[in-house]
Amino acid sequence: MSRFKQFTVAAAKRMPVIILADISGSMSVDGKIETLNRAIAEMIASFAQEEDVRAEIHVAVVTFGKDGAKIHLPLQIASQIQWTDMEAVGSTPMADAFELVTKIVEDKNQIASRDYHPTIVLVSDGQPTDERGHLTDNWKQALQQLLNSPRASKALRLSMAIGADADYEVLEEFLPGQQQDIPVFRADEASQIRQFFRWVTITVTSRSRSANPDSMTIRDFGNVEDIMF
Repeated sequence: MSRFKQFTVAAAKRMPVIILADISGSMSVDGKIETLNRAIAEMIASFAQEEDVRAEIHVAVVTFGKDGAKIHLPLQIASQIQWTDMEAVGSTPMADAFELVTKIVEDKNQIASRDYHPTIVLVSDGQPTDERGHLTDNWKQALQQLLNSPRASKALRLSMAIGADADYEVLEEFLPGQQQDIPVFRADEASQIRQFFRWVTITVTSRSRSANPDSMTIRDFGNVEDIMF
């Protein structure tokens, strides 16, 4: 047997990025949903251009709005994604989104044990409601289940509040307690949504190029204060 055949190139590990996107009716005003669609599409296009053999960036998008939480984009490698725009309608069933993301993160058929820790991004412009549009606190239990799950507890978690009506309590509790220097990013106008996702892009691509992606801290990705809203 040739010596060269004795060596094989290790398959790249997947680096999952999961977006929880609020698509409630209030996201339809002031160009918010259009800008969010554009920002996510640009992020995916940037990921698709990454060629580092150590990490393959995979992206999933979970939406929450009319009819609860849904998988808008199943987890798949960025280079194969053809983005389909989201539409904004309905209430803000955030608890359903937390439950669905917990299932995705803990599913070893989607994210293998050898894969890198996921990045989970929560974006919302309102307060959690039930299917009838009434304010609710059922998100608390669903969020704790997510945060206490073995994999999500190790994930890099980021959140953005769009507008003054966003529930900062939820967005702050979503963030990891061990990384208190991560702020809730605030977007008071549509252009800042794209600015936030450009920073998410830098964060994920920096991880993908690192020799030890799971050991990086938030400060390794650049100056957070530069995009404080």
